[in-house]
Amino acid sequence: MNRIVKKKVLAPAVKLIEVENHLIAKKAQPGQFVILRVREKGERIPLTISDYDREKGTVTIIFQEVGKTTTLLGRLEEGDRILDLVGPLGKPTHLEGLQRVVVVGGGLGTALVFSQVKELHRRGTKVDCIIGARNKDLIILEEEIKPYCANLYIATDDGSKGHKGFVTDVLKRLLDEGNRYDRAIAVGPLIMMKVVSNLTRQYGLPTVVSMNPIMVDGTGMCGCCRLTVGGQTKFACVDGPEFDGHLVDFDEVIKRTAMYREEEKTAMELLQRSLKEGV
Repeated sequence: MNRIVKKKVLAPAVKLIEVENHLIAKKAQPGQFVILRVREKGERIPLTISDYDREKGTVTIIFQEVGKTTTLLGRLEEGDRILDLVGPLGKPTHLEGLQRVVVVGGGLGTALVFSQVKELHRRGTKVDCIIGARNKDLIILEEEIKPYCANLYIATDDGSKGHKGFVTDVLKRLLDEGNRYDRAIAVGPLIMMKVVSNLTRQYGLPTVVSMNPIMVDGTGMCGCCRLTVGGQTKFACVDGPEFDGHLVDFDEVIKRTAMYREEEKTAMELLQRSLKEGV
């Protein structure tokens, strides 16, 4: 249980691991996540389920080494085991009855987009997909996602691949060209999802975003992942992680996400020191 059967580097500091857990693989659906712990006294962090294989009994997780726990997770190799892996958590993406969808993945958000696009394709839905990153080296899963898309568009901030600019530039062009969609799905950095939602609101296009705020228990008990949606308090772990992008108070979420920036910095400095000293 929780044995890493595959590990792959997708981009600088971005890694993919395929983990053996038959119980989670049996129930996992697009849009859901797991909470894991690497060490006995380590923190619990939520990570999106990027893919799952019910026959093999594995789930795939893609993460970026940005903090203490993801750095420790990235040091595990094939054959190693993750201490705790709980899931699937959250509500799955609602994909029923959709004829045509535009999916926008920014940076690591493409990891979640992959499972959604794959399932939409299986259901016969036509999908236009836009994925973006700061540069071409940070684009992930391009070849894996392409077979499931009617059209795949790439955007990079520096123009090293595809459109030079943001994913919202491409989305606006598609909408201005008269493309009509039943829904937009956006997954990525908070500011990206905010801009996508502001754009689609102008076109009356229903938009779903996936929220990943600070989270501890993942069962709605601690309240850490609360956010305001349509003026009401919601919990990302049990009410989400997906919400109507036109109703989310993004400014509040962005502010809350930055609350422990100093503590996270200190934790990383201590970890780097201990790793250097071989502790």
